[in-house]
Amino acid sequence: MMQEATIGLWFDQQEAERRWRYGLNVFEKYAGEVLEHAGLPHIMIGNSEQLEALQPDVVLAVLIKDDADTKEAVSRYLSAGGTIIAFAGMNEFASLAGQVPYQRIENGYASLDYKGEALLLRFAQAVIWAAAGTGAESAVTASLGVITEARPEGKTAGTLVQTYAIGRGKLIHWAVDLWGTIVGMQQGRLPVTRDGLPAPDGSAEVNDGILKADDQIAFDWQYDRQTTSSGVPYFHLPQADLWKEVFINHLIRIIMESGKSLTILGYWPDGIQQVATISHDSDQNRDEHAWATLELLAEVDVRSTWCMLEPGYSPPIYDKVREAGHELAFHYNALALEGRHWDEADFQRQLEWLRSVCGQDTRILTNKNHYTRFEGFSELFAWCEKYGIAVDQTRGPSKKGNVGFLFGTCHPYFPIAWSTDHNRIYNVLEISFLTQDLELGHLADNQVIEPFLDGVKKVNGVAHFLYHQTHIHARESVRDSIRYLVAAARSKGFEFWTSEQINDWERYRRSLLNTGTIKSSPANRDKVRAAGWQEVYWTPAGKNDIVEQEVFGIPCKKTVKTTAN
Repeated sequence: MMQEATIGLWFDQQEAERRWRYGLNVFEKYAGEVLEHAGLPHIMIGNSEQLEALQPDVVLAVLIKDDADTKEAVSRYLSAGGTIIAFAGMNEFASLAGQVPYQRIENGYASLDYKGEALLLRFAQAVIWAAAGTGAESAVTASLGVITEARPEGKTAGTLVQTYAIGRGKLIHWAVDLWGTIVGMQQGRLPVTRDGLPAPDGSAEVNDGILKADDQIAFDWQYDRQTTSSGVPYFHLPQADLWKEVFINHLIRIIMESGKSLTILGYWPDGIQQVATISHDSDQNRDEHAWATLELLAEVDVRSTWCMLEPGYSPPIYDKVREAGHELAFHYNALALEGRHWDEADFQRQLEWLRSVCGQDTRILTNKNHYTRFEGFSELFAWCEKYGIAVDQTRGPSKKGNVGFLFGTCHPYFPIAWSTDHNRIYNVLEISFLTQDLELGHLADNQVIEPFLDGVKKVNGVAHFLYHQTHIHARESVRDSIRYLVAAARSKGFEFWTSEQINDWERYRRSLLNTGTIKSSPANRDKVRAAGWQEVYWTPAGKNDIVEQEVFGIPCKKTVKTTAN
């Protein structure tokens, strides 16, 4: 049996504190969230002394001090056979490889092959290294991908990943700011303070005077969308998820080349590859809308998440929703046109109203903001965290032409704060949605369903579709859309879960990792045990092993366990 490799994540807290004093974001902190969601065990390293004491097999250097002691410790570690992976901001290491950082690029594209497919992924920032002098190029032992400036067909700027031999070890440089790219895609490059820029083709007029999640996006209207045969443009790739996969695939291969192995905690329980979820927003709050929705969901045998807007339905409706196995959730209203505004006190008041009408025995765990209203960068997550909301669903499209992977991800994730809150990770799970209310005429149609499901399946994520009860009641075309969605998803191996189920599972599986930053409550574990879910661990397959599945593009064997207690 091969020895398990140890992954070290080097994040210097003192250096982070120094940057926060100047109001700078330290999105490098998000590397831990990426590793945890991928199910990769790792240890934290805070300084060069810990590097030398712990001697991990591979070190992800995401934030370090630029001083002589650090460079000396790194040089000794590499000479002894260690491997360090550095990213765009880690120019302190360039001289060790006979390189100099010579070009910084703001926005561009990386092209590379992954799992037999040619990928084109956008990035937020990159730093290119070049040889410092004659003969330095000989240190390059491997490379991956090509970077172009500004646009896909732009000027070629350099290589995405280069590996340098130093002593018995390896220094690997990722030119892109991987962590800033992922955060910018998922949460926006800047806080939402004004209307966003509309799509030039008129398909997504986000500049409507209402501040929303989609007023800050990291993608390009021209280069990052495709169009259905019916003429609906959509963001076609979960680019943030693919960045994560490409990196983790590369990391695992490095470990395998060293002759060691790694155990990966699977995304989903045994027998499930990806999940679909349907949510509703109770706009207009008419009981007949609820009855029509309950009838249709019973027909297709799906449990869904019902986000309730004040003043809500008649009391008997809530009992029927619960009895049918659906989840009751919150629909925070900050829409000025309806006399509401962005305010913590009103968020709390509306949530207390919902809890009072649903009954104190009903756990309200999920929120989605009315009209996808959003301001700032992360204060919504602070409110959710403070008042007991475990899941948010607000990040999704509001227009016909920005449906799809608008925020680069279909995976549940824990968001990061702005520098004002020291870039901490919020204890709130975000589950973004792909589209809403298909077949209304003025929004997208059913032709997006298949490509959305295929895109989610590509990365084993969550396909989240939003349908309002009012449209389910009023239009047979919308009811048929849900029937089509459910049939298509099941034919592709999707399991339908509620937001609450996704939250229970994700928190439970995170608690199994050695980092343990996300805890699982007794209620989470009880529900996991009651559902009979079993966690899966994947290990790269050896020559004599039976390959059961590719995980992050790596042929793997699996072990199934049940540890909920």
